[in-house]
Amino acid sequence: MSVDLSDIEAAREVVAGVAKHTPVSTSLTLSADIGGPVVLKAENLQRTGSFKLRGAINKLAALGADAANGVTTGSAGNHAQALAFAAQHVGVPCRIFVPVGAPITKVQASRNHGAVVTETGADLKAAVAAAEEHAADTGMAFCSPFDDPAVVAGQGTLGLELVDDIDDLSSVIVPLGGGGLIAGTAIAVKSRRPGVRVIGVQAAVCAPYAGGTVAEGPVLTLADGIAVKYPGAITGPLVERWVDEVVTVEEDSIADAMVLLMDRAKLYAEGAGAVGVAALLARAALPSDGGTTCVVVSGGNVDLGVVPSLIRRHENQAGRRLSVVARIDDRPGGLATLLTVFADGGADLIEVEHIREGLDLHVRETGIHAAFEVRGPEHAQRLLGAARAAGYDIVESRI
Repeated sequence: MSVDLSDIEAAREVVAGVAKHTPVSTSLTLSADIGGPVVLKAENLQRTGSFKLRGAINKLAALGADAANGVTTGSAGNHAQALAFAAQHVGVPCRIFVPVGAPITKVQASRNHGAVVTETGADLKAAVAAAEEHAADTGMAFCSPFDDPAVVAGQGTLGLELVDDIDDLSSVIVPLGGGGLIAGTAIAVKSRRPGVRVIGVQAAVCAPYAGGTVAEGPVLTLADGIAVKYPGAITGPLVERWVDEVVTVEEDSIADAMVLLMDRAKLYAEGAGAVGVAALLARAALPSDGGTTCVVVSGGNVDLGVVPSLIRRHENQAGRRLSVVARIDDRPGGLATLLTVFADGGADLIEVEHIREGLDLHVRETGIHAAFEVRGPEHAQRLLGAARAAGYDIVESRI
């Protein structure tokens, strides 16, 4: 089974009343970084938080009466939300199977849309197998998260929007997991403008389309939404035919991209949604000569527990966190006096704890570890100098 432009154009009519035509905005930061115009397709602002709604709506329309008993799927999270929303929209039951440990935000959002959600297996393949078995047992219609012509056609409506919105489009950089989004986007874009390059991006730890080795068991990556271990029977040949290049990015680059999107573009992107930006930052993907490069930010369903770690890492890299271990007199007010030195110098206290093991302390001494937010390395050195000038023994410091 294949997909062509006519399928995607028909899907556009189906999804138009449900999915949003998401905005394209210029990224001055990325444009300056690579030396050419870069725009971001903000699909993280789509209803349900990702592009997946396009394919889910089109699949349900294609099923018609065959969806009367309900629909089921295996998903890492975004397709689950999208199918739950679509099923609720048309009024049919929905049963979702997700891998054990799937992001809580995605699981809860699926439940909020009325789906019954079950965690099973270590990865997407196991979740899909459970959904297929459930479909066979109950008469529910199985809806693949990516390996289905109707899903591919639905995702391809994003590509039609790119062609409509970007007159000088020269290359499109797209996150690549199972291949539904990039296959549909590539067919739509290249059928209208054959000269446009389409580049897929995978996380290096799970990159079957890039020829990478994928380990058994759970895949630990910020880009859990594209941690698909195998090309689809339908999407695999489509990606091979229509996509110009597939590149990979490391976890640190994904983290950098997520923070850049939050800090500079004011876009909240999950790891899978940020890999295209990561590819540009790491120079894994290069823009075409001339014209505009579009990066698809495919999803924004971030696990909130990850965000503090991202910010902490970013501040450490920028020299904006100062960690101090010091000896102080073990008397009332001793700690407060030291902290006042740093506060008077413009530091913000993040955390502090007493240390009574691992330091050579006198009977009337105690150790403390404190972390501060500072304005940079020079500011940190001034603070350390002020503390030492005030008579404090700074045993260790790290910026």
